[in-house]
Amino acid sequence: MTIPVVKSVLLRRRIQRLWQRWLRQESPCQALCPWRRRDWLAVALVCVLVAGLSSWPWLVEPSLRPGIPAPQSTRAPEAATVVDSDALEQRRFQLGSRTHVQVVDAQADQELQQRLERKLRELELVAASPQNRVGPLNLNPVEQAWLVNLTPQQLAQWQQALRVAQRRMLSQGIVSSIAKSQLQAAAALQLAPLAEPGLGLGSRLLAVNLQGRSNLRTDAGLTQGLIEELLTQQGIPRITVEKGELITRQGEPISPQAYDVLDYFGMVNRRPLLRAWLGHAAEAFAGSALMVLLLRRWRASLEPRHALLALGTLLVVQGCKLWLGNTASPLALLVPPTLLLAQGLGTGAGLAWLAVASLLWPQPLDGFNEQRLLVAALVAVVAAVLAGRQRSRAQLVQLALVLPLGALVLQWLVLQVSYKLPGAMRVTPSGSELAGEALLMGGLLMGGLLLGPLVESFFGLLTRARLLELADLERPLLRRLSMEAPGTFEHTLMICGLAEEGARAIQADVDLIRTGAMYHDVGKLHAPQWFIENQSEGTNPHEILNDPFASAAILQAHVDEGLKLARKYRLPRPLADFIPEHQGTLKMGYFFYQARERDPDVPEQRFRYQGPTPQSRETGILMLADGCEAALRSLPPGTSEQEASAMVRRIIEARHSDGQLKDSGLSRGELELVIRAFVRVWKRMRHRRIPYPIPARKAYSA
Repeated sequence: MTIPVVKSVLLRRRIQRLWQRWLRQESPCQALCPWRRRDWLAVALVCVLVAGLSSWPWLVEPSLRPGIPAPQSTRAPEAATVVDSDALEQRRFQLGSRTHVQVVDAQADQELQQRLERKLRELELVAASPQNRVGPLNLNPVEQAWLVNLTPQQLAQWQQALRVAQRRMLSQGIVSSIAKSQLQAAAALQLAPLAEPGLGLGSRLLAVNLQGRSNLRTDAGLTQGLIEELLTQQGIPRITVEKGELITRQGEPISPQAYDVLDYFGMVNRRPLLRAWLGHAAEAFAGSALMVLLLRRWRASLEPRHALLALGTLLVVQGCKLWLGNTASPLALLVPPTLLLAQGLGTGAGLAWLAVASLLWPQPLDGFNEQRLLVAALVAVVAAVLAGRQRSRAQLVQLALVLPLGALVLQWLVLQVSYKLPGAMRVTPSGSELAGEALLMGGLLMGGLLLGPLVESFFGLLTRARLLELADLERPLLRRLSMEAPGTFEHTLMICGLAEEGARAIQADVDLIRTGAMYHDVGKLHAPQWFIENQSEGTNPHEILNDPFASAAILQAHVDEGLKLARKYRLPRPLADFIPEHQGTLKMGYFFYQARERDPDVPEQRFRYQGPTPQSRETGILMLADGCEAALRSLPPGTSEQEASAMVRRIIEARHSDGQLKDSGLSRGELELVIRAFVRVWKRMRHRRIPYPIPARKAYSA
């Protein structure tokens, strides 16, 4: 082989080694939460929806539209007169608000005729009744006597005359605002052939029947025709353009008039931009998929519903961007979701979502909108960083109040600096608009905090505030543990101290391990007397049982029953994982050796917990703390620190050699730090006390 070939081979091998080393360093240290095929399909489907929605403008919208910055400076190729569509629509709107063409509504006519028939029947009953009776009209004695003396034929003729008169009035149109006196006068004209008192009574009855009623409806087609006719009479507004006249300047917003001129000269492309659409769709899909992969890289326990929450939030924000257009507020659309995701999934998840949402913001942007987007991204970064450090909902409320104020001040400063720059923006928002945007963001933040517990429960999010709430010793399940299994409860408190110190030493999640340690042994509630820490005196029930297989089943049952209690009390999955994983697949050594004494061929697998082994650093530390707690407490007073450290190391090495920590992500260096942390806690537990002298009792004579 020649020297250049050898060098190329060596270089290729070196690159491969570097690539493999980088993959080992960047691969998750802990076992990833398993996803089923349908979970991947659901995530991929939402990614496709995000890609389609983000690239929609390049598929259906014209290349230019009013309000967006002009991509280049454009001049008129020739002189022309163009219809001003914006002024035309404004004039059409003004005419439409006061121009209406109404026609007679046949259904309203029928209802008014039926109403008249009811009043005529009521009037007959009033006239025929010897006693005073409430009717459609107050009849005087002359009118009542006239009605009574009418023959049936004369009454029918009078009623028919009223029907005909009302139909004539309705054919001319009735509006609800006509005065009663005007209606009565019009009815009297229609009933002129009649004599008194029939004329006056009939006109009054028709006026009462039609008062406040209308039989007209607006006809949209005739109204539009009248508006167009009026526009033609007044003259259609037009724009006169000279050859070479500047239509748009690069970077400035396109005005409606400039858009009309560009459209007239054929400079607006309305055809689907397939290449641009495919490019933006691929960009959005890749960004969404990369976000999900980053979330799984930074959060090994990420569940599919967590990824769907992040993608669903991105989908809603993209829809709001398209719906609102240039009026969309970056602060309102970027900051609240970032705060929510950073609080529930961690700062890394919030920053990853923010990066994708910012990169997929519709383009192009004018000068100040770019600055608004940068300000919103900066405020969202601050929100993501601070959200991961907030330990109570009260602190989150304070953050939701401070962020809008900071955003308002920052935008105002950016606006002041922009005024002083050369080529300053011609159109800038006022102070009231900036304040309104900050108030909108603050309202969305407060709304998100109010809905936060519902989102946490539905999507299984585990925030700092919720962890502290679940660690409250007055929670029903912990209260049961302290009352029904006091020995297990005291053991739990001791485990908490060890596990917290170990987690703090390697910068693991202290809040998670504290709360998980509180619930890791709740399964012992199903039979607390079978566990040594709850036995005071007397015979051990396992000795009475004298069956190592049954005793092993009882030990496994405390894991199974613990998972049932976790589901019953709706513990989040990261906390429920502590119940089986703190035992892993450890061997129940005492009962296994008892069984081997009776039958040397007993398989070891029957005396191991069903697992799984610890899948996170936190559950791994809890397993080690559970194994070391009893041993550390049993050390005699004269034990040295080196002896205690050696004992803890032997226990941890036994767990490690048994394969219990292979999926936990704990490195050798971290295990050494955990050993030192456990020994520090042991030293605090065995501190010396000063013997206090007890004074002798004074004797009193009888």
